[in-house]
Amino acid sequence: MATKEEIRNLKLENLKTLKKKLNVNGIGIGHKVVDGKDTGELCLTVMVRKKVPKAELLKKDLIPGKLNNISLDVFDIGEIYAYKARTDRWRPAPGGVSIGHYAITAGTLGVYVKDRTTGEKLILSNNHVMANSNDASVGDTILQPGPADGGKSPQDRIAELERFVRIQYQGGGNGGSSGCSIAKGLSWIMNCLAAITGSKTRLVPVKIQSEYNEVDAALAKPVESSVIDNKIIDIGTITGTKEAELGMAVRKSGRTTATTTGTIQVLDSNIDVGYGGSKVATFEHQIVAGDMSNPGDSGSLVVDGSDPLAVGLLFAGSDTSTILSPIDRVLDLLEVEF
Repeated sequence: MATKEEIRNLKLENLKTLKKKLNVNGIGIGHKVVDGKDTGELCLTVMVRKKVPKAELLKKDLIPGKLNNISLDVFDIGEIYAYKARTDRWRPAPGGVSIGHYAITAGTLGVYVKDRTTGEKLILSNNHVMANSNDASVGDTILQPGPADGGKSPQDRIAELERFVRIQYQGGGNGGSSGCSIAKGLSWIMNCLAAITGSKTRLVPVKIQSEYNEVDAALAKPVESSVIDNKIIDIGTITGTKEAELGMAVRKSGRTTATTTGTIQVLDSNIDVGYGGSKVATFEHQIVAGDMSNPGDSGSLVVDGSDPLAVGLLFAGSDTSTILSPIDRVLDLLEVEF
């Protein structure tokens, strides 16, 4: 078996060559792991952002099994970041950090999605995080970090409000400006005309109404592509969606409580949610998970416990539970996708 000194020398001799290979972001001394078991054999450990099947790699990017008769092992360490608070300013900004409409406190940047028609990248979070609970207007400034975390305009402006699903409050109070139905009707007519003329430009309603509340959701358009990091902290890049099931393990990455885990407890819930003061809104078809969030985590994407598959959009909670809307309904109402 090679000694640590021999492996250290091998590392120094091959450092530049190995670091040029695809996804390699670190090299050190470790134990050889086979089928998930530590063999105890000292080896040169090559750390990668993501393990890729050999068949998908170019010859120059393959990592040899041995060098100078010393074993090499590949360790999937992921993307490495310098630790910083989720309430700090992030550029580019990943999912899981502080964000908010200029007139609110702060919530969580959930994830980046694509407009189904234009392919445009947009930020997904809650209405009450980015649209000020119906009181915002399209084009309003979105800050990262949110105002409660020191975000100020114009220096921390990351996006502009693009569109949102309107919240219907009990007693008929909706907040915000009127004229939504007219806006919807006009946009539908304009979209039809655009389709007839072959135009790729699509007019989207400022506020989208549903028969009853199903989601608390909003979209914002980044000021430029350089501010975007498609990954969510500790979760990575979302690859699809998954329907919630009772007992399913889930996790989220949020501004306040960072990365937490929970279990799906109740499905298809009709539930009343308080929005401060006398405002209460009833939501249908909601998912209830365990205690995995606190104020400021609103807008977090909730994903499967082991795979980067979106399950729901977190928007409310209590001392014992977390409430999320089914992600497929969120995507459909906002006409976006991953």
